[in-house]
Amino acid sequence: MPTATVTASSTTDERTLADLQREHGPALLSFLQGLTYGDQQRAEDLLQETLVRAWQHPEAFAAPYASMRPWLFTVGRRLAIDARRSRLARPTEIGDSVLATTADPSDITETAVAALDVRAAVGSLSPDHRAVLDRLYFQGLSVNEAARSLGIPPGTVKSRSYYALRALARCLPGYARPRRAAA
Repeated sequence: MPTATVTASSTTDERTLADLQREHGPALLSFLQGLTYGDQQRAEDLLQETLVRAWQHPEAFAAPYASMRPWLFTVGRRLAIDARRSRLARPTEIGDSVLATTADPSDITETAVAALDVRAAVGSLSPDHRAVLDRLYFQGLSVNEAARSLGIPPGTVKSRSYYALRALARCLPGYARPRRAAA
């Protein structure tokens, strides 16, 4: 590999960068595909960003290493980690198809139909299951408070809640399942 030529703007020249991409690009792309779980587009984006970093840091070419590959792989791995962290920090994106099938909350008719469906589904539950859901979801009690109110152990409240929600999910397949915060 020829030594990098540093221009006045302190970046690597085009020929050196092209040689770098030709020599290490395929191996780096394969490595990045592994880090992105086979996502070709993300791997290519990370490869491009890694090469931009090499272009911006010509001093890396002057390092005492026989090859630039370890430096490139380290930069690529760190970029992949940063990209994953930033994706996980954002809320999950949903597509238009989900929005198209979701009822408009301002539509009174849809809200009334949904309320009737939920009322019928809750009515199909046993009285014990309804009582637990009433305490937890409609009155906003904690598991321990619901257990005291119903005179049953907290474990029974959790069990009845679990099975009641499963029964509702079977009765209401088109609706999202309710989620409770982790205790």
